[in-house]
Amino acid sequence: MNARSSDSLAIAIAQLNSTVGDIAGNAEKVRRARVEAAAQGADLVVFPELFISGYPPEDLVLKPAFQAACRAALEALARETATPGPALVVGSPWLDGGKLYNAVALLDGGKIAALRYKVNLPNYGVFDEKRVFEAGPPPGPVNFKGVRLGIPVCEDIWMEESNVYEDVVECLADTGAELLIVPNASPYAHGKAELRLNIAVARIVDAGLPLIYVNQSGGQDELVFDGSSFGLHADRTAAFQLRGFSECVVTTHWSRSAAGWRCAGGLFVTPADSDRADYQACVMGLRDYVNKNGFPGVVLGMSGGIDSALVAAMAADALGPDRVRCVMLPYKYTAQESLNDAATCAKALGVKYEITPIAPAVEGLEQALQATFSGLPRDVTEENLQSRARGTILMAISNKFNVMVVTTGNKSEMSVGYATLYGDMNGGFNPIKDLYKTEVFRLARLRNEWKPDGAMGPDGVVIPENIITRPPTAELRENQKDEDSLPPYSVLDPILERLVEREEPISTIIAAGFDRDTVVRIERLLNIAEYKRRQAAPGVKVTQKNFGRDRRYPITNRFRDPGTPLPATDTAPVTGTPVKSEAFDF
Repeated sequence: MNARSSDSLAIAIAQLNSTVGDIAGNAEKVRRARVEAAAQGADLVVFPELFISGYPPEDLVLKPAFQAACRAALEALARETATPGPALVVGSPWLDGGKLYNAVALLDGGKIAALRYKVNLPNYGVFDEKRVFEAGPPPGPVNFKGVRLGIPVCEDIWMEESNVYEDVVECLADTGAELLIVPNASPYAHGKAELRLNIAVARIVDAGLPLIYVNQSGGQDELVFDGSSFGLHADRTAAFQLRGFSECVVTTHWSRSAAGWRCAGGLFVTPADSDRADYQACVMGLRDYVNKNGFPGVVLGMSGGIDSALVAAMAADALGPDRVRCVMLPYKYTAQESLNDAATCAKALGVKYEITPIAPAVEGLEQALQATFSGLPRDVTEENLQSRARGTILMAISNKFNVMVVTTGNKSEMSVGYATLYGDMNGGFNPIKDLYKTEVFRLARLRNEWKPDGAMGPDGVVIPENIITRPPTAELRENQKDEDSLPPYSVLDPILERLVEREEPISTIIAAGFDRDTVVRIERLLNIAEYKRRQAAPGVKVTQKNFGRDRRYPITNRFRDPGTPLPATDTAPVTGTPVKSEAFDF
């Protein structure tokens, strides 16, 4: 390592997409980024948190063979820095003295020149690092070309000093750091960009040091990492801002001045607004789930409704129309309007489209159950046979053609159990799982006006206006509408947002102006649908609290908000049948 003091540094931001467990592939990405950064004149290339293993590795990181493979890859990369080119800051799991750390290494001069360990391990929301890693000791800066670099890792800048969290930034400032470089794996959610910026500004105020925030880009199961890396000067002015939802290697040029280190001529890309960012997150999450798991394409049921239309558009944008297969599965309750709208949407998207009537399957199931159901009235059971027949057909297509079924239920439906197990819930992944119905409508209109950079679907209007304006319906019986069984989505979604994201008491929601019986009923449906959500496909997280990784409630749960008895009459979703008990609805 060169100890000569430098008054300038060219630092490349490697905002890249790693794959959990693909150690060789991730290491190869490091090599390619080093070559690219060298061509840009970089002295140093910085990668996101745990780049060698991929993030989050979860319990995979506890396997000794996995730990050894990560170490071997990091040591091999270190040896390669003996050849001309920039040094590297790379994250990897690291076993030291029998303890496993979330580590970051400076690779320079053919060796591991320095190691630093993450101190503050997040253990909330989607994070569970305390289960698998040990907290590192308070770090000091590393010396690179005579410049003292502080390298706090992700959560090390997020938490202020308290009885639980070490103030890593203060420690680095007190021990002579001149510039903070922060490797991150910070997943996307509503409002996350502003939150990150506020956290970075707070640390700059504390330390009086400029800060480079390097974030991962790409999808990993439910999580999407939006990149959106940025830099700030010590006076809190912007140094650079990179594009979200994209991979890039961008070199930034820093010089020492009387006021500290400053960046000259940094790239600035205006961040996407909330709806555009949500759409891009859903597309990226679907693309990476399909591609990283090796599926050649996807299949989905195209009902003529807005949910399947939006999912089809996202799939076309993520994978290209030639990898998307849409199947209309009509029954006697399917309106001609639905058939027309589904065909029009599929044609606009350029996807494969076919019609497979389900009457033979439904009637066969009813015939098989005739003796068992003898003397009993028709009810939701027969309605759900339609959904289960559709699910079975889609799964058969999946098996035969090796394509993944994409399911299309939104967060409003999943919240209140407005879905059929082993029917419309069938599927391997759901890109709109964390979008409320009102957001589905907004994003459908948005996609007709705008296509994100890198999207592989067609330009222009891809979702017919009639699909957006037509009242939502499951079409499981004559003239059925969602609002027969549920409040209008303009009422339902704000109630759900308060119950799920904010965890507000029922009394607070009522005091905000919502009808008492409606709120109590929705809270009850939310509670008893938990067992359905446990069996749902994974899907992209876009809200602050998604079902699954963020909100983990017990299925068997007798607690209810005190002082709020059930209304005199309640109704089950879909059927409108009076319900007095809290029995599960299938």
